Order: sequence, then structure tokens, then C-alpha cells
Amino acid sequence: MISTKRHVQQLASLFLSKEILDIVLCPGSRNGPLIHTLAGCGEFDCRVIVDERSAGYFALGMAQAKKKPVGLVCSSGTAAVNFAPAVAEAFYQKIPLIVVTADRPDYWIDQLENQCIHQKGLYRNFIKQSCSLPLEESDSQLWAGARLINDILNTAVFDGPGPVHINIPLEEPLHRTVDAQLPDIKVIEAADTQTQLGENALAAVAEEIGRADKILVLAGQSPGNVELDNALALFVKKTGAVVAAEHLANMQMASDCRCTCPELVLGSISQGDAAVFQPDLLITFGRHFVSKRIRQFLRAYKPDRHIHVDAGGGHMDTYQALTRVCTMAPERFFGQMAGMQIQTSPEDYAGAWKDREQEALPIYEHYLDQAPFCDFTACANALKAVPQDSVIHLGNSSAARYAVLTPGTRFKGFTWFGNRGTSGIDGSVSTAVGYASCSEQINTLILGDLSFFYDSNGLWNKYLGKNLRIIVLNNGGGNIFSFVEDLAGRTGEENQAVFQKYFFAGHRAKAQGLASAFGLDYLQADSDSGLDKALGDLYNPGRIVPALLEVFTDARTNTNVFKGLFTEIKKALTK
Repeated sequence: MISTKRHVQQLASLFLSKEILDIVLCPGSRNGPLIHTLAGCGEFDCRVIVDERSAGYFALGMAQAKKKPVGLVCSSGTAAVNFAPAVAEAFYQKIPLIVVTADRPDYWIDQLENQCIHQKGLYRNFIKQSCSLPLEESDSQLWAGARLINDILNTAVFDGPGPVHINIPLEEPLHRTVDAQLPDIKVIEAADTQTQLGENALAAVAEEIGRADKILVLAGQSPGNVELDNALALFVKKTGAVVAAEHLANMQMASDCRCTCPELVLGSISQGDAAVFQPDLLITFGRHFVSKRIRQFLRAYKPDRHIHVDAGGGHMDTYQALTRVCTMAPERFFGQMAGMQIQTSPEDYAGAWKDREQEALPIYEHYLDQAPFCDFTACANALKAVPQDSVIHLGNSSAARYAVLTPGTRFKGFTWFGNRGTSGIDGSVSTAVGYASCSEQINTLILGDLSFFYDSNGLWNKYLGKNLRIIVLNNGGGNIFSFVEDLAGRTGEENQAVFQKYFFAGHRAKAQGLASAFGLDYLQADSDSGLDKALGDLYNPGRIVPALLEVFTDARTNTNVFKGLFTEIKKALTK
């Protein structure tokens, strides 16, 4: 049975034709025609999430796991507003969410009608494209509606993917259905342009690369792929460039081609040796870096030239040195460059980065072994316990910062995710749960206490599988703010009281009750020995239910240990 609403029928038909088969539905009445049709026609995998904010992130996680668009459907009013955080995250991560919001007819806007707000252009600042379908169902309006849907579904996946928004005004009656097949609607295809550099541009870029003695390639957050790994490895071999990549870049190329822990290198650089590490050519691709140090360093010691490679043509002047944009996929860019005759630099710039990394690693390891039990040691030991070929989801704030300090060579076949598009603490649980629900691998989410409690509704669904592991670092508040020198470092009793109350946001909450409420096994640890035992239980191959491990640490110790690491590295390696 499907709805009698013909615009809804057309939407479902085009979803099917373009193989958008995964749908997250939020219960409601105004979106009843959408629910009847998408769930009733038997062609779609429909999942139900009650909390719209959680549903948005759940769909985002599904899209990451499936590597294709996911539909996200809600009723009218604030239900649509609650999608906004996930839509913004999808926009800045370039993830194709198809957001469909049911709406009241225009004539009821601002007329004291229930669940009625201005929904046209609701996500206009962080959406690739949006449209509102016609209300009436004449032949010309159905033609216009089908054209709009075709256009917006194509936009979601081409020229840099991203979220799109379809708003559908619907009149009552809403729940009339008919026993019929979806209509056959004309499909408008869009072609991937497979952009390559033209002959003149190719020669110009190759000459620019050949003139550089110190080439730094920054690999930002990316899902990664084998073609990119291979092309980049050839490029590095030909040019002597160094690749700096955090875990979220998902690079699997050989470690001798890249710096796998750039934060340790950056934390060791002083004014006296900054020139050694300053590139004269910077090449960037991908999205965000967790490291603030890389931004500070490259803004202070700017490269002469900066090439940004982006399929969508984005002018990302993060380091205030941008000189060229190459509108193409990075694997194509590096593949073309690797095939060119390029003068190899006689200066061992990559060696300087790799040597410094090798000098810093023993200091890191010794410091880790000697450090008291804290978030830093707990995160490092937890990552050691995660099975190979796992998926790791990182919460924002301190959890992501601890993780990127762990040498990347340890993680064979790991896939890394984190909501770094907007870097908010909302949605980490929901995104990981959505991804894990589509994955057969072990999925581990590591996050802080505030982030966990904020998004605990991410556990309020029936899609929690035995492959889900959650590690909550509970330090009693927002410990990340203690890392901010001009905030937490302010002296005086009054300043400390303000910090504790309004920034740290101290609490005594524990996750045990939530784990029990949502059917997860609960484990806890507050010492090294307790953590070792709990991790053994958490990753027991015989585990048949999802589990949550809560690690209790002291906030002051966490702050001192984190800051102390870079003090030790700089003291040992400053030249």
C-alpha cells in the first residue's frame, strides 16, 4: 500500500531508480504519506528513529558505511529544525544525505496552525541545494516536481557530494492509501566528468612542483581509497615530498612514505629549527585536521605556494597561502603528477620529518609508560586492545586529540571516523550507532562524558548490534577546557570558580543506568589493572551483546599529563 499523494509517489520512484534504498524515518503525521509509501511499497530498507537530532546523525553514519546517499524523513515544524546539526556536519564532510521534510501548505504559514514554521530554505547556509515541491498535482506541476527531484538527487552525489533538502507541502487527508505499484517516472541522468588537468595546466603544475625543494602534502580527513594510496606513494617517490596524515585521513600507504603522527613532530619544533620544517610548496586535500598546531605552524611559517586539490573546487585557504586550486579528485591529481617528468629535490625534506618523528616516538613511549592513570593512558591502552580491521569512531574535544597522538603504524586495516566537519560534541553516539548498524566489523566509539550524555538518545533505537563497543572517558566535566591556557590558567579564586561552574561544567553522572536502560553490558575501570581486565572483557570474541566501558579519571591529572608530554618532547628535542 502506498499513499495517494502523487508527488510522494514520484519521489519514491526516483529514489528507487537512483538506488537510494536506505531510509531513516522519524514518526509523525504530516509525513504520513512519505511513511506509507517508502515503508509500504516494500522496496526500501526503512529504519525508525524517534529523536530527529539523533536520526540525522544515525543517517550520516549509515551513509559513511554504505558509501552512498541515505534518505532522512521527518514531519513538519521543529522536527525539521532538529535535523540541522547533522545536515551541517554532512555539508562540511561532504556526505550525501537526502533530507525530506513534510510541510504544511503555504497558506497556513504564520496562521497559528500547529507544527507550522518557515521550512523553505531551512538549511540554506549548509546545504548543497534545496527545493520545495508544488502542492497541486496537475500534469505540469507533477512534471515540475519530477524535474526538481531529479536535479536535487543528482546534485547530492556529483561535483563534490553533500546533503540536499526536499520540502514537500502536504494537505489533509494524509493517510489515504492505494494498493498500487510506484509510477514509472522519467529519470534524468547526470554524468561524472572525470576531471583531468589540461595539457597547459598539467605542465604548469609539474613545473611548480619541480621548482620546490621542500614539499609537504597534508592529507585531511577522508574516507581514503587504494587508488589514492598508490598514486600518492608514486608521487612521493618521484618528488621526495613528505605526507603528513592523521588517522582520520585513512591513509594505508607504507609508513616510510608518510609521517603518521605529525602532532609529535609539530610539538617538538622550536623557533630555532622551524625553517627546517617550513615547506616552500604545500599541497592539501581532504577535509579537516584535528591538530591546531599544524594550522599555527603553517600560518606562522607560510609556504611560498599552496595547491589545494578538491573535486568540488573549494578555495580552502586555511593557511593563508593559497595560490592554486585544482578541481579534481586527489587520486587523479597525484596519478597525473606521478606520470610527469619532475625534477626530484636534492634536499631530504621528508627525511627531516621522519627523523624527527623517530626521535619523538621513544620519548612518547617512555612518557606513556611512566604517566599515572588518566585519559591519555586509558585512550592509548584502549586503542592497543582494539582488534585489527576494526572501525574506530572518535568523539570530539579531548578524545580525538588523545587518539591522534598514538602512532598510526599500529593500526592495521583500521578505518577512522569522527564528526570533524563542525567538531561539535553532539551526535557522536548516533553517528557511530548508525555506521555500526550497517557494518560487520567491530565498531568502537571513544568519547568524553559530556559528549556521551549529550547524545545518549543515540542508544534509543533497536539497531544496536553485538559489534558495538563504547568507551566513555568520564572525568567529571569538560576537561578539554582545561587545555586552554588563557582560560584554565587564570589565577585567583574567583576565576577558578567561574571556570569550574561555567566551562568545566562539573557533574557526578555515571553511564551505568543508561547502559542498563538501553540493553548494553556495563563495564567500568578506574586504574590500569582494572582497565586491562575490562578491555579483555570488552573485546572478548564470544561477546554477543553491545557493551559500554566507563573509565573514571581525575581531570587535574589529565590536564597535567597532556601538557607535560609536549614539555618533555620539546625539552629533549629543541635545537
